[in-house]
Amino acid sequence: MKANESGFSRGKAEAEKGIPYGERVVGIAIVVFSVLMVLYFVAHQMRSTDFFTVRFGTLEMLMLYGFWGFWIVSAGLEGVFGRRLLSRLFDAFGGLIFATIAIAWLFVVFPFEFAYVADALPDPLRFLVQWISNDIARVLIVLGIIVHLSAAVYSPIAYKFVGKKRPRREKIADLL
Repeated sequence: MKANESGFSRGKAEAEKGIPYGERVVGIAIVVFSVLMVLYFVAHQMRSTDFFTVRFGTLEMLMLYGFWGFWIVSAGLEGVFGRRLLSRLFDAFGGLIFATIAIAWLFVVFPFEFAYVADALPDPLRFLVQWISNDIARVLIVLGIIVHLSAAVYSPIAYKFVGKKRPRREKIADLL
């Protein structure tokens, strides 16, 4: 590392090394899954399935669709467009914090009735989600809060030190 080299330039150099094929496939899969989830929730709203309760207002809609939008942008930048640096910056400086706040808000308000979660699916596919009760959904949301909060703390730290860790790994690899 050069004395006048900034953390941004180190991160940019790391990000420009290229994204392995497997990581890009995972990013694309996350984008596809997130888009399907958005379409699934829109289907619930359009069909008035009663999955969303009266507590599902404009703010809750923003939080729910914003959460999935975060994953589409983050995974899309890296997996679809191959822009790891932009994805890391988005994650580290706002995206994960928003996702954590959004999912926490949805946990507090809980504008869902999971007895109707399968109603937007065709009959042969309903078994995939009809086992999810409100209690199971709350547990899954708490796990999501923990994961996103941990990532929101870890991501800026990892972004800052990625340039310092990489040269050490490369020196070890040269010895092997």
